[in-house]
Amino acid sequence: MTPIAHSKNTQGQQHDLIEHLQCVAARAAEFAAKFGAGDLAYWAGMWHDAGKIHPRFQDYLHKCEMHPDKRLQGPDHKLAGSLIAADQRGVGSLLAFLIAGHHGGIPSRADLKGFLKHQTKTQPAQKAIELIGQHCREVEPTTPLALPSGIASESELDVEFFIRMLFSALVDADFLDTERHFNREQAEGRGGGPSFPDLWQAFEKDQEKFTKFPASRVNIVRQDVYQACLQAAGQPQGIFRLTVPTGGGKTRSGMAFALKHALCHGLDRVIVAIPYTSIIEQTADVYRHIFGPGVLEHHSAVALPEDRSDPVSLNAVWSRLAAENWDAPIVVTTTVQLFESLFDRKTTACRKLHNLARSVIVLDEVQTLPTHLLEPILDALKQLVAHYNVTVVLSTATQPALDNSPYLKGLDNISEIVPDPGRLFSALRRVSYEWPRAGEKWTWERVAQEMREAEQVLTVVNTKSDALVLLETLQDEDALHLSTLLCGAHRRVILGEVRQRLKQGRPCHLVSTQVVEAGVDLDFPCVLRAFGPLDRIVQVAGRCNREGQSASGRVVVFDPEGGKLPPKAYSTATDICRNLLGRPDFDFSKPDSYRAFFRSLYQGVELDEEKVQSFRKNFDYPAVAEKFRMIKDDSVPVIVRYRGQDGSDDTADRLISQVTNQVERLPRRLLQRLQPYLVNVKSRLIHEYQQEGLVGDLNRPGLGLWEWLGKYDNIRGITVANRDPEELVV
Repeated sequence: MTPIAHSKNTQGQQHDLIEHLQCVAARAAEFAAKFGAGDLAYWAGMWHDAGKIHPRFQDYLHKCEMHPDKRLQGPDHKLAGSLIAADQRGVGSLLAFLIAGHHGGIPSRADLKGFLKHQTKTQPAQKAIELIGQHCREVEPTTPLALPSGIASESELDVEFFIRMLFSALVDADFLDTERHFNREQAEGRGGGPSFPDLWQAFEKDQEKFTKFPASRVNIVRQDVYQACLQAAGQPQGIFRLTVPTGGGKTRSGMAFALKHALCHGLDRVIVAIPYTSIIEQTADVYRHIFGPGVLEHHSAVALPEDRSDPVSLNAVWSRLAAENWDAPIVVTTTVQLFESLFDRKTTACRKLHNLARSVIVLDEVQTLPTHLLEPILDALKQLVAHYNVTVVLSTATQPALDNSPYLKGLDNISEIVPDPGRLFSALRRVSYEWPRAGEKWTWERVAQEMREAEQVLTVVNTKSDALVLLETLQDEDALHLSTLLCGAHRRVILGEVRQRLKQGRPCHLVSTQVVEAGVDLDFPCVLRAFGPLDRIVQVAGRCNREGQSASGRVVVFDPEGGKLPPKAYSTATDICRNLLGRPDFDFSKPDSYRAFFRSLYQGVELDEEKVQSFRKNFDYPAVAEKFRMIKDDSVPVIVRYRGQDGSDDTADRLISQVTNQVERLPRRLLQRLQPYLVNVKSRLIHEYQQEGLVGDLNRPGLGLWEWLGKYDNIRGITVANRDPEELVV
């Protein structure tokens, strides 16, 4: 009887095992060839399911066909291939990590060692190895397998990262071939998208409209930045800085560089990583306007339409499939999604990694990279550039000091895209800064009075609790509030209302936390900012006189009496900022001021707080995945019954009804639609809120929300807020 890899599909066809091994091997080799590892990936593919040839596993597959409604547990099928790999000369033994983990995730070196010596399974595995040799002409390579040139076998970090990339090539190839068997129609819907020449043509055509704009100070700077990006695009691959003041057009110009650079070097995709979903939605909309539907927007807040018959929904299906492995020419995602995937161990998170090879990665607002993980993040970037044909663009108005130095294992040979960026800051000086004398404090009443005296003003404070205190002190029924106490759907409505008021010249008093600081397109004549890190102050200044409509906007930095600061790096950065602003030679318009700030910051905080690099050197993949969390959060996702401005929007109520009617785990599609109605509340407060009737309990086993929201590993259910989230003071 011909051995099979999978049971019958809807057409009644079984999946031939040898064909599956050969197809996965060929596709994995194609993926890994981009970084010189085609041979290694080929043999990983040939061995990954070798254990399925054992009669016990074949019996299990046939039982699955006879009892399709039952969830049966099959015997192990990973050990046989892992043993074949472990017995290889050269570096072939590294493939045992891939094969042992191709369903559950990459194991630690210690766990792999124990798995390979599992006495109760070794005998069936040896039988499977014997049988696979009878069905395949070639079971092992004739010469020892080797690492690609450039990857040092004595460097644990090089090899640890290489295993991740090779694992990605294997698991994506396995997923795709299995999908081709069970759902050929879906498999045929993958891929495609416009070519880079077509994308560049669309970009150039859209750029023509800017030639008709008046030659204002802002537009002249934007055109200079754009031309500098085009001129730099032909340079060799590597690491680049795009240092452009807020409002200088770096979103468009950064894409111009990335596209032109990809064309010059024959690269496969452009990946734009952004810290906040509010900016992602804004940026993705800009790119979709230019390029059409070929832009993949991948983050948790993307909701798919329900109607799959119309073209919009068909594009959403393409987006869903492309999001699984980033098989799209342009990807817009979060920095959290990018880096947590790079340090994850699970198959679903790692599938996309091989598609980072031969790409341009634009890190927007790069100064927001978390300091407590900066060392492993920078090492990953160095790995990608050195060994995987990746170009990295560090894009921001406030460039951090990421160069290699005695206090930071940083980046080497960073090239400036725009020569002498300091001249841009002088040309786009649109605000004047005021900051307090040493020891000068403002009461909340003083802050509120300053706001009352301004027709249109934005005030940014450091914490959500401070925002609520200021709102109460302000006593203005028309004042608006933005923070993560509001769900995403509510924040979008508030931002729309703010923009409308500003455009119409109506009074607009907005109290916000840092959610508006980077990339949100707002333009106030006056901004107040509670004392905080230097980069945060400069970023919020970008919401003031953004388009240069007045001679100068006003940015006032104040030190709130009784104000709170987030702990650790944020508090340290605030103290450093105080010291800098106390120097007589300090100048907000000089980029060197920001680098001096970051140099001091990196010397004052722990840059690998979780010891991720040590776990990586020990090949402890589970520990790395557990420790690498960009957002350190002990929060519970809470569904908010947000009903829109007039109370008529019942979307959240309908979704909550669907949640309560689920008996199995929540479908991913429903979870995506829930995301705009979630807020995060500290775990320790949930019980208190339940006692007070602020939230209702929907904690039932099997909902599976914690699996979809990766950072909430401790969650075992979800809750529903019955009152306005602004009343949940955290």
